[in-house]
Amino acid sequence: MVYVKNLLGLSNSEIADVLEDWNKGDLDSYLIEITRDIFRKKDEETGHDLIDLIVDAAGQKGTGKWTVINGLELGAPVTLIGEAVFARTLSSQKNDRIIASKILSGPKPHFEGDKKAFLEDLRQAVYASKIVSYAQGFVLMREAAKTFKWQLNYGGIALMWRGGCIIRSKFLGKIKEAFDKNHDLSNLLLDDFFREKIQIAQSSWRRIVSAAILNGLYAPAFCTALNYFDGLRTERLQANLIQAQRDYFGAHTYQRVDKPQDLVFHTNWTGRGGNTASHTYNV
Repeated sequence: MVYVKNLLGLSNSEIADVLEDWNKGDLDSYLIEITRDIFRKKDEETGHDLIDLIVDAAGQKGTGKWTVINGLELGAPVTLIGEAVFARTLSSQKNDRIIASKILSGPKPHFEGDKKAFLEDLRQAVYASKIVSYAQGFVLMREAAKTFKWQLNYGGIALMWRGGCIIRSKFLGKIKEAFDKNHDLSNLLLDDFFREKIQIAQSSWRRIVSAAILNGLYAPAFCTALNYFDGLRTERLQANLIQAQRDYFGAHTYQRVDKPQDLVFHTNWTGRGGNTASHTYNV
């Protein structure tokens, strides 16, 4: 919400009112609720808003880091969770940022338009990004279940998070419904309910990311979540070039779109090497 403060010039009290309104709808969740309370809290010693007296360097206990490490080990793209972890580590480099802020420059945030409409776009962007975060978490669990031969009750896990967990939210019931309909659902974004919600939010989501970039505002979660969505919905990505590069410098082989997928190939790209190829093709 610092994003809103810097661009729209809202006070902490006004931000709290926005969060209060959001918590009455789709975004009803523990984190929205406590964030509202944080923006309203006054410091007992000075009388100032407490949020403005807290140093902007976030700590961590390691839960997010472990999740990202697991994602890398299992080949699950938990990019949004990873970006959230790296955002904390960047925040912890406070002294470096102080120095850089006096040397590096960018656009000065400037807003012209309808604040109410922008806040609705922001709400939709938060909602869409939140859906992506849950979707990635379940993809990680699915990959772990494949690797370790687990039989997971994904709907039951969603409901379990309702009981005292910091990520508890209103739509956990919808996650249960999605997996009740299709236990083998490969990605939460493919469920009818969540697909429709993302589609509704998509234009707002893109406007918010565009506004962040054009105004030089740090919005890693929104940007990463949207990139994941765009990557997931793209049938042919640029990874064919990556695989060609890997084969060129390391003879790692590649598959071809016009050949059976159980065959791998290696090209002598320079004409100077041999036909050495690796024994396995690792996707």
